[in-house]
Order: sequence, then structure tokens, then C-alpha cells
Amino acid sequence: MGFLDNSGDIILDAVLTDTGRMRLAKGDGSFKIVKFALGDDEINYELYNKNHSSGSAYYDLEILQTPVLEAFANNTASMKSKLMSIPRNNILFLPVLKLNEAFDTSTAKHSDTGTFLIAVNTATETELEKDSSGNILAGVLMGESPGRSANRIRVDQGLDTDQISPARALDPLLVETQYMIQMDNRLGNVVSKTDAFRASVSFVDDDSVATYYLSRGTDPEYVTSITDTSDSALQAIQGPRGTKLNFKIQTSLELNTSDYLFNTIGTTENFDSVSGATTSHKVITSTIRVTGVNTGYRIDIPVKFAKKA
Repeated sequence: MGFLDNSGDIILDAVLTDTGRMRLAKGDGSFKIVKFALGDDEINYELYNKNHSSGSAYYDLEILQTPVLEAFANNTASMKSKLMSIPRNNILFLPVLKLNEAFDTSTAKHSDTGTFLIAVNTATETELEKDSSGNILAGVLMGESPGRSANRIRVDQGLDTDQISPARALDPLLVETQYMIQMDNRLGNVVSKTDAFRASVSFVDDDSVATYYLSRGTDPEYVTSITDTSDSALQAIQGPRGTKLNFKIQTSLELNTSDYLFNTIGTTENFDSVSGATTSHKVITSTIRVTGVNTGYRIDIPVKFAKKA
């Protein structure tokens, strides 16, 4: 959605999401706007010049003259920077999301690829699960049997600053209580870290991107509060902490049983195997997007789906 200023008249340019168009097409009254979000993707705040020679009236002139984008029909290309409303005016730091790779080896990325490496079938799991010394490899997720390993993806939330002690409680207004996970539905689905409980998909759009909504109150197997308030090197957030999100990925039946997507959109890479030798694997590189619903902050997590060639 975009606001276009045209000679004093404000024009509202709106594009409905896939779900909105579906409900509008039903014509049964189910289409009701109950929530909306605002974004400022096209604004570059670095253009604010407090040293402008013409005075304070010109500090933000270049920002105000920035052309406003029209609404995108493609939902994957819009609303990347969402705005949030905070009634307090004394906020010095805004909350962020960070990957916690320091908690232990089960939350770290795969060292060779810099991603989370997801084995799509049992043969690949056996090949990539351990190193030549028999140690479980960090960053390798078991896509066929998620419960086979404790390896998972962990995202922490809070104020990442050393100017406020982590012993202080995070303001309730800044605590993230709901997360949105988006990933390619053709490649896999989200499961919990313990019993591999499969999360419910909220909807799948026309680009095959599945969206999951996980809340602290209703999905405790995924979202919990961070209780460690110490100055610990095992924590990703330096200041006051809010919640953490833990999840694994179970690969799709198509990746497990077929090479079609690997041959169509994938490549071939070599990884060190449990025997110490380097073996060839078919690989699909993708990302998993995690967004804080309350704060609007988001991160993109790199992943690679691997299948022993």
C-alpha cells in the first residue's frame, strides 16, 4: 500500500494480499480489515542533513522529496521495513532479533558453508551427521528425522547493547511475543526442537512461500522467555532480553524422494563426510525469514538443502 501526494490530494494506492483477495472474492462478508502495517522501505534516513547551510527547514527536505513507491503486487518485494508504534518517548534502544550461535554447538551454523545444512534423507543424514572422529557436526539439521540430533535454529530477541545490564527486565512494550516464519513450502516445513511437532501453516502464497505464526502463549514448544539475565557469553543479546525462538526444519517429501527440484534449481557441492573423504551432494540454497510480529524486526537465515549424490 502506498500514499501518493498528487497536487494536494492524497491518493490511497492499495494492493490486497493473496489471502485478502481470496476472502474478497468469496463475497460472504469474511473480508474485513482488522489489522494493517506501515512501512518506509523507500526512505533513506541518512539523507537527513543537520548541517544544511540554509537552516533547519532544509534538514529533512531531501527526505520529504523522495518519490514514494507505488504498491507492489508481489508481496515478497514489499514491507521489508515495518514501522512500530511506541507510546513512550524516552526509548534509547529498539529491540532486535539475532541468531544465537554461541549457546552451544547445537545452535551454530555449519562451519564450512556458513549456513544451516539440512540433510534431506537418511543416507545424507548418516553421511553428514558426524565428523571422522565421531563428533556430531554443528549446523547440520536432520531433515528426514529431526529428532535424530539436537541441532536447531535459535533466534534471540532483546536490546543488543552493553549500556544496559541484562539483569534489567525488558519493557513489556518491547518484548516480542509472536514470530512469523516464512520459507519455501516446496522444500520443507517448520517443526519443534524437541518432539519434532509440526507447526501449522497459516497460508501458502502464489510464490509457494509458506507463512507460520508462532506465539509465546499458544506455542511454548517454539517460543519461550529468555530467563538468563547474566552477562553470559552464551547469549546473543548483550542487554535486557525478551524471548527466544527455537525450531528445526523437516524436508518435504519431494526433496526426500525426487531429484527434480535439485536438478531444476539446485547445484552440486562437495562436503566432508564421516569417513573423512569429500563427497558430492546436490544442493538447493535458500533462506528462511523470521519476523517479529510486534516489533517488525526481521532476519534472513541462510540454509542449504543437501542430498547425497
